[in-house]
Amino acid sequence: MTTDQSVAKGSRAAIERELLSFLEQRLRTSVAPDRDLFAEGLITSLFAMELVVQLEQTFDVSIVGPDLKMDSFRSVNAMAELVHRLQRAAPTDGA
Repeated sequence: MTTDQSVAKGSRAAIERELLSFLEQRLRTSVAPDRDLFAEGLITSLFAMELVVQLEQTFDVSIVGPDLKMDSFRSVNAMAELVHRLQRAAPTDGA
């Protein structure tokens, strides 16, 4: 993924596009935003932990506690919503 700040603090659609790009490159297959990545065997629990680190670094969020559940990473839609929610909840710089 990129470290471009325009993506890191972007809209939910920009987050989704970045996630789709990363996953399609990494998984070498097309991924629909609502595709259940666990049910189809595309993501293992180990890869999910790698995704946590990737999301935190790319989008400047902390994923902890109740957000560390499989449902948060089941689809691109779920991950984009998680990142978007965490970004909105984070204090802004200088606050």
